[in-house]
Amino acid sequence: MRSKGQVRFLTVTSRTQMIAAGTASAIALACTASLGVAAISQWQASSERASLMEREAQVATKEDRYEAYSKDIDGIVADLKARQDLLDGIVEMLPEDVVVETADTVTDSSVESEQLIGMIGRVFPSAVGLAQMEARQLAFAERLTRYADRRAARAEEAIRELGLDPDAVLRSNEMAMGGPLENLASESDGSMDPRFERLGLSLARMSALERGLDQIPQVMPADLNSISSGYGPRRDPFRGTAAMHRGLDFRAPHGSPIFAAAAGRVRFAGWRSGYGKVVEIDHGAGLVTRYAHMSAFKSKVGDEVLPGAVIGAIGSTGRSTGPHLHFEVRINNQAVNPRPFLETAPHVLEQVRAEFAPSDGQASGETNG
Repeated sequence: MRSKGQVRFLTVTSRTQMIAAGTASAIALACTASLGVAAISQWQASSERASLMEREAQVATKEDRYEAYSKDIDGIVADLKARQDLLDGIVEMLPEDVVVETADTVTDSSVESEQLIGMIGRVFPSAVGLAQMEARQLAFAERLTRYADRRAARAEEAIRELGLDPDAVLRSNEMAMGGPLENLASESDGSMDPRFERLGLSLARMSALERGLDQIPQVMPADLNSISSGYGPRRDPFRGTAAMHRGLDFRAPHGSPIFAAAAGRVRFAGWRSGYGKVVEIDHGAGLVTRYAHMSAFKSKVGDEVLPGAVIGAIGSTGRSTGPHLHFEVRINNQAVNPRPFLETAPHVLEQVRAEFAPSDGQASGETNG
């Protein structure tokens, strides 16, 4: 800088240059962000306008539909009748001893429906068909509720018969109370007819209990005829002293398949001291099955398995004297005798399923109506 014949020098350090460059970059970034926000705001405004136009179109469509309903109520009744005929066909396939229940808490709307149909016929004759349709829907809901309650009661009885707690089974299956019917049976004001709400609860309970039946050990994890050691006290093969054997041993050739005893989720697949290679399956309600001394894994943690799925191969890993499967059933982490489950559960579950299976005529589509 020259001033009055004197020359002075101004030095801009690297640090100052970096600060200046950073400031300039920040300003540029802020400008870019501002443009981005503006673009997003413009897109949102455009989207809101498109949404508004779509809602307006839906309103117009509803108006058109209302006009169509007003002009052709007979046609609407015919369409609804066709749908209801399908639902009634489903009800007709239910076993008669299940549909007809006297000692239950399910309502019977038949008298109420007859009175309503008579009233509508006197005041608004053209709407009688709709009232009759409503009556059939209520009858359907009540009959299906009886069916679901009966199936749930039978499943609960079977679970108790196998020594388990039905309430624990319900909790483990996290019943969704009435969710599936909410959008189908809700009124215009958002409420739900209590008869349909009851149906939703009954179906949810039935579904949860029957899922619980699938989670009870019922499939032999290996060949039944190959059981070499049972549950209870025995002579320890290594020490020669008395010891408690907390499972069943299945002797089989090395590499033979091991099957899941029930539906569940694999919670452990790895090495445990004494057990060698182990797979544990969580079946819910505190019920776990353990498969030990494997030679190979055919499943991994997190896998959902069905009864009879191959989960591993028989081996002799861990504290073992030869190729075999050590199988345990544990309830709330306490080992119990697996044999009653494996021997009793298949017969109990077969009876439950046979009781609610449609007859030959029903299965082929024949009905009484």
